[in-house]
Amino acid sequence: MSYAEVNGLSLYFEEHGSGEPLVLLHGGFGSGEMFAPILPALAEGRRVVLVDLQGHGRTADVDRPLRPELMADDIAALIKHLGLAQVDMMGYSLGADVALRATVQHPQAVRRLVLVSTPFRRDGWHPEVVAAMDRMSAEAAETMKQSPIYELYSRLAPRPQDWPVLIGKMAEMKKQDYDWATEISSITAPTLLVFGDADAVRPAHMVEFYGLLGGGLRDAGWDGTGRSIARLAVLPGATHYDIPTAPGLTATVLPFLDS
Repeated sequence: MSYAEVNGLSLYFEEHGSGEPLVLLHGGFGSGEMFAPILPALAEGRRVVLVDLQGHGRTADVDRPLRPELMADDIAALIKHLGLAQVDMMGYSLGADVALRATVQHPQAVRRLVLVSTPFRRDGWHPEVVAAMDRMSAEAAETMKQSPIYELYSRLAPRPQDWPVLIGKMAEMKKQDYDWATEISSITAPTLLVFGDADAVRPAHMVEFYGLLGGGLRDAGWDGTGRSIARLAVLPGATHYDIPTAPGLTATVLPFLDS
């Protein structure tokens, strides 16, 4: 097991394969293990770095709030720790928030960016999803012990007793309002947005996100010269909760990373 001492945090990571580096960032309450079903395909010809974010998986929590901006700095520090000049980065949900912030805050570190199933603004979620976030609290920790995410946490966490702390910090973070629209225009890395057609993100917001990256604003033309460097993929039959292992995900991501 490998840890990087960054920003007062012992950040867990593991590496698979060799080649161009790809950093994978998991969703909330998860760990790098959530990518296990698609890891072999991604690691074929690539150096894949799986990371457990602050308070998740094998990375113990520290005395600071959970914020994508802070975790983005952790990832940038990890990239430096590994001696890498630049990486491709792929994040899902919370991990996509962190990947987005890492690209904004450390643009020189990211070559290509893949964001899976997350909005750039809080109201990009469907209203019922926002309402559920507003209801979250640390008091739900005991009930949530019946869920698969607790099984994963209790098996990996250095301090399983911190489960209520994670729930409380996630609840507090999810209540924060945010809008990163103005910063998205600063992204120069080619970016692929991936959503499910039954996602927790509103379809209209997906299109708005794509437009902010320069996508879909004009006809590409017969020779494709009017096409932007951004890409948008909507996977049929996929939801926010199963998209990390959706059959079409790697088939969509790999050609983008290779291009």
